[in-house]
Amino acid sequence: MKADSSAENVRDSYRAKEFQIVTLMALGFGLVGIDRFLITPLFPVIAKELGLSYGDIGTISGALALAWGAAALLMGNLSDRIGRRKVIVGSLIVFALLIGGSGLATGLGGLVLVRVVMGFADGAYTPPSISATLEASPPKRHGLNIGIQQMMLPLCGLGIAPIIVAELLHVIDWRWIFLVFSLPGFVLAYLVWKVLPEHNAPDLERSSFADWRTVLGYRNIRLLMALMLCWLTCLVTTSALMPSYLIDHIGLSQSQMGWVMSAIGLGATVGTLALPTLSDRLGRKPVMIASTIGIGLSLWQLGTIGAEPLQLFLWLALVHCFNNAAITLTVGPICSETVPAGLMTTATGLVIACGELFGGGIAPMIAGQIADRYGIAHVLWLPMATTAAAFVLSLFLIETRWSAEHDG
Repeated sequence: MKADSSAENVRDSYRAKEFQIVTLMALGFGLVGIDRFLITPLFPVIAKELGLSYGDIGTISGALALAWGAAALLMGNLSDRIGRRKVIVGSLIVFALLIGGSGLATGLGGLVLVRVVMGFADGAYTPPSISATLEASPPKRHGLNIGIQQMMLPLCGLGIAPIIVAELLHVIDWRWIFLVFSLPGFVLAYLVWKVLPEHNAPDLERSSFADWRTVLGYRNIRLLMALMLCWLTCLVTTSALMPSYLIDHIGLSQSQMGWVMSAIGLGATVGTLALPTLSDRLGRKPVMIASTIGIGLSLWQLGTIGAEPLQLFLWLALVHCFNNAAITLTVGPICSETVPAGLMTTATGLVIACGELFGGGIAPMIAGQIADRYGIAHVLWLPMATTAAAFVLSLFLIETRWSAEHDG
């Protein structure tokens, strides 16, 4: 009887720790989402004041993504060697110190520079936070818990932020909006330092190149790198240039645009939580393939809608419902269940880096140039093409769900 009680206490302790870690990692990713996408609904206002073109908007979004990708690649591997907590806390402190910097920019160059620094901090946070979430979770809840953590980025950055920004612009200048979120970053950094255990003993003698070469030996990782490029192309292109598409091409008002853009956050939040959780039962690969089909069909429908805010909201929500589900499966369960635990963050960082450097960094620049040359009406061409490629790639993935449960 005493043994049963002791075992139950241990289980309760593990579950309490799991809850604390998943909650903190989720809140941190929410702040990362706000930092990354807070600027998106402000682009039409900023572009008018600073004289920016569609190409400039694509460059600003791409610069942050390039820095995000570089940080994910380097800091992901570093966290496997020195521990998750140091990298996560350090990135949150840098985030809190610098988030207000975007409001100080006076031109394209300054805005790009600030976004690069912020992108590096955000990218450093992402891989170790994903690994910390999965390490705290039993395999049967990998999809659920990573869905909870990942959904906070679209919920906060793409769902709540556009509505808040649309209202705040009526009372304060856009430059002051960035300063609101500094204090939560410091508070969260302190809580993470107190709660997150440091499992990893420093192992600086390991070679980053050797670690990268090892994880590249897995077919799933190579496929996930290409798939992440596709998902980020869709995410960043449609979020960065969609406000201009809705106002300049469709003819919506600023308020209507803000309402429609909130569909990205709502759809992404639902998809990020629901579909990875479903993959805990059905398997990762079937849900990934179904999500890819959903992205393609929803993008096609979105491109056929005129000035109908409700229909635009619906199809934009579905695009990001399926797209963010695919992102979550890519960087979370499939990636972590493919490689050994000691290389989990290295693999995640490599996959994120490929997606950010090419899909998040170069793709919006290309999309911006397409919009400048052929018109903003054609901004959906690029994500449609990459989604078609993603469907083919996803067919070759190796299922990881059942092997993870067996190992667990």
